[in-house]
Amino acid sequence: MMTISGKLSGRHALVTGAGSGIGAAIARALVSEGAHVTLAGRRREPLQALAEEIGTTGVHVVDAFDVTSPEAIARGLASAHTAFGPVDILVNNAGEAPSAAFEKTSLDMWNHVIAVDLTGVFLVTQAVLPDLKARGTGARIINIASTAGLTGYGYVSAYVAAKHGVVGLTRSLSLELAKTGITVNAVCPGFTDTPIIKRSIETIVEKTGRSAEQALAEFTKSNPQGRLVKPEEVADAVLWLAAPGSASINGQAIAVAGGEVLAG
Repeated sequence: MMTISGKLSGRHALVTGAGSGIGAAIARALVSEGAHVTLAGRRREPLQALAEEIGTTGVHVVDAFDVTSPEAIARGLASAHTAFGPVDILVNNAGEAPSAAFEKTSLDMWNHVIAVDLTGVFLVTQAVLPDLKARGTGARIINIASTAGLTGYGYVSAYVAAKHGVVGLTRSLSLELAKTGITVNAVCPGFTDTPIIKRSIETIVEKTGRSAEQALAEFTKSNPQGRLVKPEEVADAVLWLAAPGSASINGQAIAVAGGEVLAG
């Protein structure tokens, strides 16, 4: 069972894509500061395992939460309301990052990545916005984008395009909502030690014959610190943005990447 402090006591956070990796780390961090957290995702098994690991009454599981489906979002939000009332911290974390050369990127792949990684942020945010507006001051929208939303990478053109869109949406919405007391920010992790990276390494090994160590080096070389980002480091940035002291932080895209992307 986690040790609970109280910086976010009484707050209700909805985290999409909460079953593993960055989403799970964010959920743990929010609960550790006293928030009630709705764990939203498509598959129940990892969400339930995380809820049991956290071991508090302050978590609620919503499965079959497809961020591309307004109906699924509405059902999940209704369940979250029943558990903990209106949402006042929204963390849009759900995303996918399939890899393909641009010439081999099918329209189906393009549409799927844009739907999950960008349109999903739009749909979930629009559904939760009445809750956030009712809360007003102190409400938070925190979008998990990527350094791919700040720069470019080869072989993930759909993902890069989607994450640039998330950063743009963050900036636009932050201005629209600035006078409501709601802040809107993006956290942009570099390559992070998550199941997505593990699968990417396995794919590189399978397709190229390189060792796992050589494949890992492809991801760590862009980080000046020479390592993968830890999910907990991303979660700490989210926790800071969710806390009361971050009220003046708005419309920002914060890189968590060891210095890979420097502000101009």
